[in-house]
Amino acid sequence: MKTRVYIKCKSFDFEKLFEKKGYAYFNKGNYNLNIIGVRSNQNNKVTNKYDDCLVVIYNTDSGWKRQIYTITTDPGKSTMKAPASAKGTAILAPGQYRGAYKIDKHRGKYDALCQRNKPVKVYRDNNKDEVYDYIPETIEKGMFGINIHRSNEFWTRTTVDNYSAGCQVFNDPKEFISFMTLVKKSAAIYGNCFTYTLITEEDIDEMQRDK
Repeated sequence: MKTRVYIKCKSFDFEKLFEKKGYAYFNKGNYNLNIIGVRSNQNNKVTNKYDDCLVVIYNTDSGWKRQIYTITTDPGKSTMKAPASAKGTAILAPGQYRGAYKIDKHRGKYDALCQRNKPVKVYRDNNKDEVYDYIPETIEKGMFGINIHRSNEFWTRTTVDNYSAGCQVFNDPKEFISFMTLVKKSAAIYGNCFTYTLITEEDIDEMQRDK
């Protein structure tokens, strides 16, 4: 069953939203990927589910394509309860991270999109409860290894748990393979440098209300 956010992402005009926010939108050349994470509105609760989406929009000789994958943009329950850093669990802050990513080995094991080139911004949540605290005063900018990777290599999971400590994580290994195939095709044309943009479900809803 497709989630509420998935359905919203199917026809939403991301280019118009990017224009409003002053973000770059790549519309020249084939396989010039717009990689967009969409964080669902769960009233800040730690659902420990893969209830967000990653949307990839790109042009080809046969026209524009849109792939929508199931991911989490938030940390899992176990890392919220036991932060890896004394500062608190990292939660990627919405924004556009131009050229921050490249294909590299996630934890030295397999190809993923890894934060290697530029800093990103994260919230720090350190009260170890089951609520995500998106508090602007806690935002920290730096190189934190907020990668875009998969969970289990062979099967999908019902819970995130320790597969995300702030990373953007695929649930379905087949979807991750599909994504990395696109990424590598793009890298062969434009080089190993990628932009990742994280928005929220509220961003979509606000644009729809303003129509």
